Amino acid sequence: MRAAGAPGRKRTVPNVIAVVVSLIVIFPVYWMFATALKEPGKILSATPEFIPWPISLENFRTALTHGSFLHYVRNSLLVSVSTVLIALAVALGASIALARFRFVGRRAFLIGLVLVQMVPGSAMVIPLYLMLRSVGAIDFVPGLIVTYMTFVLPFTIWTLRGFVHGIPLELEEAAMVDGCGRFGAFWHIQLPLLAPGIVATSIFAFISAWDDYLFAYVFLKSQSNYTLPVWLVSFQTSDGIDNGATIAASAIFSLPVLVVFLLVQRRLVGGMTSGAVKG
Repeated sequence: MRAAGAPGRKRTVPNVIAVVVSLIVIFPVYWMFATALKEPGKILSATPEFIPWPISLENFRTALTHGSFLHYVRNSLLVSVSTVLIALAVALGASIALARFRFVGRRAFLIGLVLVQMVPGSAMVIPLYLMLRSVGAIDFVPGLIVTYMTFVLPFTIWTLRGFVHGIPLELEEAAMVDGCGRFGAFWHIQLPLLAPGIVATSIFAFISAWDDYLFAYVFLKSQSNYTLPVWLVSFQTSDGIDNGATIAASAIFSLPVLVVFLLVQRRLVGGMTSGAVKG
């Protein structure tokens, strides 16, 4: 009995720590949604109310009727999805080349990827603005997508390279011996095994583009081109801030990312490569 109970006691402390960390991470999200469901007059109450009652949707109605909400949603989806698709199309080929081939300048290219990711976005605003202005791409949605490539593409290439490197080369060689060409080996062997990596990388790339405010605010001048992060700032006016509507808008803004993450969370777990090797 003692031997059987010892492993259980050893797992108790990690489980308690995991629960505490999870509560710390989840609580701000819960508090945002709980605050958004409060009546507008209770938002700034000095007495914390952890369970809002009565539940009110007034803040959400105000947020959804503020400006052209659905139009901004469409702009954000267009920019974010386009950024992810273009980044994946380029990064897949680049990551395979970096992981499978040896060529002159490969190490320098890898160092360049790391250095680019270390540059803060605010340091790239002026150079990118001058470049876009020189080609007439200011206040142009495709121009914003191109600017997102500066921080999404290096991350995507670097991350996918790690996943490609984790796939045993013997699997591709065996497929080519069985008659597959290089593209056939990629399509039938590499791509299915890369699925968790592609999903994980896509989510982080999508979040980076979806959450960006700085580039969208600087490079987009027309309200018809605004994305949701710029729309959030519109709740701050000269008359003050509508706190309830701002919190409700923030909850609406974060909801798509939460839903997407919950739908694909199982795909984020690796292990498909080791299973293929054992098979």
